[in-house]
Amino acid sequence: MSDDVRELLGRAAEDAGRPVISTEAVYAKAARVRWRRRAAVTVTAVCAVAAGAFVVPQLTSAPDAPQTSSVASLAQEPGEAPRDVRLLQLLPQLTGTVEEVSFADIIKHASPLPPEPPRTGPLDGQYEIRRDGGVGYLTIDVMDAEAVRKKLGGGAADADLCEPEKGAPARTDCVREELSGGRVLTIWSDDMDYGEGGTPQWGPELTARLVLADGSQLGVRDSTGFEADVVRGPMLKSPPLTRAQLRELMLRPELLPAK
Repeated sequence: MSDDVRELLGRAAEDAGRPVISTEAVYAKAARVRWRRRAAVTVTAVCAVAAGAFVVPQLTSAPDAPQTSSVASLAQEPGEAPRDVRLLQLLPQLTGTVEEVSFADIIKHASPLPPEPPRTGPLDGQYEIRRDGGVGYLTIDVMDAEAVRKKLGGGAADADLCEPEKGAPARTDCVREELSGGRVLTIWSDDMDYGEGGTPQWGPELTARLVLADGSQLGVRDSTGFEADVVRGPMLKSPPLTRAQLRELMLRPELLPAK
C-alpha cells in the first residue's frame, strides 16, 4: 500500500489501541459500539439549515422516511453546524447522504472509544457517503508543516508524486498541477489491489494531495468502500466524487485552517 494511504488510515485511527488485524485488513465484524452516530444528512437538509432546522433520513431499511432531527457533533463551536452538514454545503452536486463516522469505531472496534484526535483542518474526519444502495467514504486530513516534515524525514513536500518511487509502480492516471500561491495539487487513481488478501478489501479510489507554500498539506481519499464479512453496505460502483468534483473540493478554503 502506498505511503500516503497508510498515513491517512493511520492518522484516522490513531490512539484507538492496536488493531485486531493489519491496517490493510482493518474491518473484521460489525462494529460493537457506535460512536455517537448522527443521522445522515440529505441534500435537502442543507437548504433548511439556514432556517435553524432541517430534516434528515434515518439510515434504516426505509431511508426515505424523514424525521426532524437535531444533529449533534463533537468538538463544535457553539452555534456551529456539524462537520457533515458543512461538508455537504461544499458538495452541491453530490447525490445521496453524508454522515461523519469514526474509523476508530468501525475499523478497530475500540471499546471504550478514545477521545477525538486533534484536528488541524476544520473539516478533518471520516465521512460515510450513501447513494444508490451503496456506501463509500471520504477522508479529509490536513497536516501542518511540522507534521509533514516528520513524515517525509527531510524529503521535499512538493516532490512530483507522479514520478515512480524506487521499487514501486507509477501512480495511475496521475495529474500534477502547479497552482498560484506556490500550491501543488496532485490527483491519482488507486485500484487498491495489492494482493495482500484478508478483509477488508478496499475498493478503487481517487486520492488527492494539495501541498501549500508553507509546507502544510491537505489529503483526501475518495473511496468506493470495502468488502468484508460484515459491511455497512455494498461498495459504490464509482468513488463518491468525480475527479472534477474532487479537484473542486481540494481548492475550497473551507477545508483549511483559518489564517
